[in-house]
Amino acid sequence: MVGTDHVPVKVGDEITVEIQGYATQGEGVGRYQGFTVFVPDCLDGEKVLTKIELVKKNYARGKLLRVLQKSPHRIAPGCGIYGRCGGCQLLHMKYASQLAFKRQRVIEVMERIGGLKKVTVHPVIGMDHPWEYRNKVQYPFALNDQGKVIIGCFQKGTHNVVDTRECLIQHNLNSRIMNRVRELVQGMGISIYNENTGQGLLRYVLVKNGFGSGEAMVVLVTNGPEFPEGKELAKLLAADFPALKSVVQNINTSSGNVVLGEKNKVLYGADGIIDRLGELEFKISANSFFQVNPAQTEVLYAKALEYANLTGKERVLDAYCGVGTLTLFLATKAKEVYGIEVIPEAIEDAKENAIRNKADNVVFVMGATEEVLPKLVSIGIDFDVAVVDPPRSGCEERVLQTFAKLEVPRIVYVSCNPSTLARDLKFLANRGYEVKEIQPVDMFPHTFHVECVTLMSRL
Repeated sequence: MVGTDHVPVKVGDEITVEIQGYATQGEGVGRYQGFTVFVPDCLDGEKVLTKIELVKKNYARGKLLRVLQKSPHRIAPGCGIYGRCGGCQLLHMKYASQLAFKRQRVIEVMERIGGLKKVTVHPVIGMDHPWEYRNKVQYPFALNDQGKVIIGCFQKGTHNVVDTRECLIQHNLNSRIMNRVRELVQGMGISIYNENTGQGLLRYVLVKNGFGSGEAMVVLVTNGPEFPEGKELAKLLAADFPALKSVVQNINTSSGNVVLGEKNKVLYGADGIIDRLGELEFKISANSFFQVNPAQTEVLYAKALEYANLTGKERVLDAYCGVGTLTLFLATKAKEVYGIEVIPEAIEDAKENAIRNKADNVVFVMGATEEVLPKLVSIGIDFDVAVVDPPRSGCEERVLQTFAKLEVPRIVYVSCNPSTLARDLKFLANRGYEVKEIQPVDMFPHTFHVECVTLMSRL
């Protein structure tokens, strides 16, 4: 083993390494004279030539120059901008191998962070057609060196925009609308926001696409309220795409990385669109969160329902409920469901969604779960099943403490981040809960992300 005082590489070195396993984001992990080297776009078992780009005390990062010994799991990525665009990380890996990598990642994280060695992690549920699955696209505007309007992904690890005309994981309609927006903005001479100077108007464009309903919406994010060409642009777009039912201007004057501001103005049509998941209908507005892969969302929710094991007599908690998608799925099988969410617009949408689906056994409460839950308990409301679907940062410790104090018999944990999931499962495992099983679901094929549904029960 190398001491940290001996770093055998420097920036610019070209070295040969053998890849032995993967880091969390799917990069290959190699060793060079016992020193760790991360190389993206490599596969386990490959021998590669890499050029060192970054050196730290304990590791280095390299760029792949050439594969000297190829893995049988390697395929040619079918995308022209793969490697520049930061959207996908695993297009060079066969799909079945991606699923195996994701399962292994969950197992390793459960052991390393959660201390859970014997937990059952099922094979990942993949997609029959792992392409064109995204119902939402969100791209920044920029100008290229010739002053032409470009729209696309940020280049990996930078704020340089890579002009993106088509994308293998986006629904085709999203790309077609994007390409028309680019043409119209260029033709109408609308100014483009520059994040260095804070000048210019158009910042981002979002397309949301209802796979179940066939309706689409466009959100144009502007640096200020004045948008004289807005209505004309919206009208021209709508004339080209009959599916387009809503064009909204979102005003964001902040200087940070947040995409959407608080204020919206309707430029054309309605203020949102309707989409369907299973038998249920949902309203999607400019600011509301809706699952990005509808086909796999149904798979995920079916598994959460199965784990909740509802008979129609239970009172269920849905913490971090968003616009109430999972809440309303649970309500079809439960006696009563309480949904808690901190974002005011999401709660408004959730209430509207409950009315839309004639669900009279749901109660939506606005606030942080860690504050609302103890209040509900103090007025005598307790739960038979708790379902949580928190953000990437996982659950607040106070939420988990309340579950343990209440001795909720069953907890179903839906997670988009295996590391914070493992941390939270460990916390509950130390407080009288047993992890029964984990079912990973591939919500984002060709990326390193993996979603998991976990069943825990009170010992």
